[in-house]
Amino acid sequence: MSEPQADTSSQEGGVRPWKIPRSVLVVIHTSDFRVLLIKRSDMLTWQSVTGSKDHLEETWMETAQREVLEETGLDVLALGLHLVDRGRESTYPIHPAYKKRYAPEVTHNTERLLTLEIPLETPIELNPREHIEFEWVEQDRACEMVFSATNAQAIRDLGAL
Repeated sequence: MSEPQADTSSQEGGVRPWKIPRSVLVVIHTSDFRVLLIKRSDMLTWQSVTGSKDHLEETWMETAQREVLEETGLDVLALGLHLVDRGRESTYPIHPAYKKRYAPEVTHNTERLLTLEIPLETPIELNPREHIEFEWVEQDRACEMVFSATNAQAIRDLGAL
């Protein structure tokens, strides 16, 4: 995979690189499979923690730790939490609403599944630029609420993982 090129669109006054089409999906849940869902500020859809690699050398675990911190305020390492890499990857077409973030020739994204079990009372601090609300949801209902089919499948499979 070649290094992403520059995106000519402006973000916070500067040029940003194209997104790398390799991302993580981190399903955060409790021991009784309540699932933490976060509501996107741009499309107002519900999802688990997601995010792309910042650079090709970044490991899946590093990406997941960074994204969990950015989106929920949970510092996995400092809190002694245990992210589990499920070794499952899904490749899917990039949603048209997000296509402009990727190089023109990029049509698909590969997503790696990780899970994180935490107590229900764990404080969550959303990044308001990305997410506007969070909710702990029963597993069946969470599958219905999420926008992404891969996210719904990952939630559905929680007990079997």
